[in-house]
Amino acid sequence: MVTIGYLLRFIEEDAPKGDITSDVIIPDVPCHAVIRAEDTGIVAGLFEAEALFSYFSVRVAPQKKDGDSISPDEVLLSLEGSAKKILLVERTALNIIGRMSGIATRTRALGDIVRSKNPSCRIAATRKTCPGFGALDKKAVLVGGGDPHRANLSDGFLIKDNHLVIVPLKDAIMRAKGYSAFKKVEVEVETKEDAVTAAESGVDIIMLDNMSPRQVTETLDILKNAGLRDCITIEASGGIDEKTLGDYAACGADVISMGSLTHTVRNFSVTLEISTK
Repeated sequence: MVTIGYLLRFIEEDAPKGDITSDVIIPDVPCHAVIRAEDTGIVAGLFEAEALFSYFSVRVAPQKKDGDSISPDEVLLSLEGSAKKILLVERTALNIIGRMSGIATRTRALGDIVRSKNPSCRIAATRKTCPGFGALDKKAVLVGGGDPHRANLSDGFLIKDNHLVIVPLKDAIMRAKGYSAFKKVEVEVETKEDAVTAAESGVDIIMLDNMSPRQVTETLDILKNAGLRDCITIEASGGIDEKTLGDYAACGADVISMGSLTHTVRNFSVTLEISTK
């Protein structure tokens, strides 16, 4: 959960000793302001922006809510309060809304591609998030209709290639399953043979890493013929982009994870317009 303490770190980073421009130049007068969209897409981050402004005693009247489809020039939030406080929070709030809305917008667009090919398939993020901003990146994916995947390394088992350099596949799965009955175990594989071994060893999720759509289809066929397909979740990942996304969804994967949801973000443009009373 994102707390006000988490959000205030961004203000402390931006204004470690206050906003010297506003503090020195302008009087502390009441004013009105609006945050307005300059792009088309899915808005996110309004909850966090409202929390920050409210903390600094700025009255907020939401005009839209997270997850709404937004067009240019629409007002997202209306603000009433101290000019100094509004300007203190301005850039942090706009940065949060801009990044989160960019992620939510792309997630929705890619999710629509996936669902058009396979209604039961889900688009998911990865841990390729912005350091310090990971919780908000993951929340933005949720707002856009995607799956956040693991929130962090403590959230679930994901046995990857570098683990398997040290511990054999079956042993790694056995150790993970022996740790807890309540933590899902996922393993990353690059061959059909390892996929079968993982399924036979009782994993919950198999990530087919860097396989082509044809290889994913062949692996799924092998698992079906062995009676192993229905007891596991199949995730396709690695090198998947907007051009190939539909092909992977059509293969029958349950989840498609893409790091680009959070590591290559096109900012959603928003602006704050202030006026004195």
